[in-house]
Amino acid sequence: MNLEQQKVSLKEKIGYSVGDTASNLFFQTFIYYILIFYTDVFGITAKAAGTMFLVTKIWDAVNDPIMGMIADRTNTRWGKFRPYLVWVAIPFGVLGVLTFTTPELNDTGKLIYAYVTYTLLMMAYTAINVPYSAIMGVITPNSHERTTVSSFRFVAVFVALFFIQYFIPAMTEDAVNPAKSWQFAMIIVSGLAVVLFLVAFFSCKERVQPPKGQKTPVKQDLADLVSNKPWLFIGAATIFQLIFLCMRGGSTMYYFTYFVKDQEITLFGKVFSLSYSKLFSIFTMSGTAFTIIGAILTTRISKIFGKSITYATFLGIAGIASGLFIFLGPQSVALMFVLNFVASFAVGPVSVLQWAIYTDTADYSEWKKGRRATGLVMSASLFALKLGIALGATANAWILAAYGYQPNVEQTAKGLLGIRMVMSVYPGIFAVAGMVLMFFYPLKKQLMAQVETELVERRREAHND
Repeated sequence: MNLEQQKVSLKEKIGYSVGDTASNLFFQTFIYYILIFYTDVFGITAKAAGTMFLVTKIWDAVNDPIMGMIADRTNTRWGKFRPYLVWVAIPFGVLGVLTFTTPELNDTGKLIYAYVTYTLLMMAYTAINVPYSAIMGVITPNSHERTTVSSFRFVAVFVALFFIQYFIPAMTEDAVNPAKSWQFAMIIVSGLAVVLFLVAFFSCKERVQPPKGQKTPVKQDLADLVSNKPWLFIGAATIFQLIFLCMRGGSTMYYFTYFVKDQEITLFGKVFSLSYSKLFSIFTMSGTAFTIIGAILTTRISKIFGKSITYATFLGIAGIASGLFIFLGPQSVALMFVLNFVASFAVGPVSVLQWAIYTDTADYSEWKKGRRATGLVMSASLFALKLGIALGATANAWILAAYGYQPNVEQTAKGLLGIRMVMSVYPGIFAVAGMVLMFFYPLKKQLMAQVETELVERRREAHND
């Protein structure tokens, strides 16, 4: 089989995908729990936590592209990107535990500890996830096949989602010592993540190489990225998408803890008493099931409509369904679940297509400029993702503080309104903004087919030289 026609085996797709399970054991913990951990367990204010999330992104703006350029210039017998899955896995796991450890310090000491551990954890996240994401850009030269790989990858993401949505509340609810229970929970999460990264390392291969004789001046790499119009569109859309996901995900536990509370649910003539944390787990886990269904159907849908149109449409649906939560009362549990099913299903194609679109922009850059910098493209993309997370978490924290949120007490009417708004209207606005942006994405289905065909021919000629 010609190098350019290689397919990725089922075994390799699964093996590569579990690396995203590893990443998302932390990533989803950041989205759902890190703010409520800092405010209700660790013991810093919502405003201080929000400021920290934002300030640490200043370093990420420098750190992420540097990591991408380092990865692009790495040459080992295992490839450019795979070795980092081994080199960084254990430090990443250790820092994960330390970040969710509550030291016995005064308020100032705790804040310093939070800044240091969170910043180092984000650096380790970059050091392992930039190369991991870049592997998808070089695992096969076939754009449609990469979308399939991305589908496997994001099913694996939702395995992580199930895990953290069920086990984190189960391990930390009603604990005598919440700080110790959180530390223990993250020891389990970290150990599992390390093992899965190693599985990913041994499972996948790198097949796409930069053009022969390619020079790698840093200024030229950065100039190529800034002039890559399709990347600018998906990069901006990613920021809006992650603000939406982080605001909605990060407010869900607050929503059930302080607004929905414990409920008696009548189902098939029987009355069930459910705690807020159990409702939270059922809500998020059932939503994840619908997201998986959306992810599985992504390849078929995007093959018909194209990646960018599918991404934009489903992001808009997710945002509108989320915004409708503002009209629900605490007893409207059934409607909460229905709207969550719609929003969650729509998130499936969005999550799958995000990274597939990024790898297309790497192809576009090579087609346009004659140079390939997959690591830089993916690192800049990861920065957009992390910036979206930071802005979403910061917005949640500052909005809650502005509405008068106080941890571990009954909320005022104003405080409850703030919680409801960060669960519904505010994230919905950002999702719709991302939708509008991606309708103008320039790398549509027809142009991408041309890019892929011409790159195949160029690589074939280079291979025959």
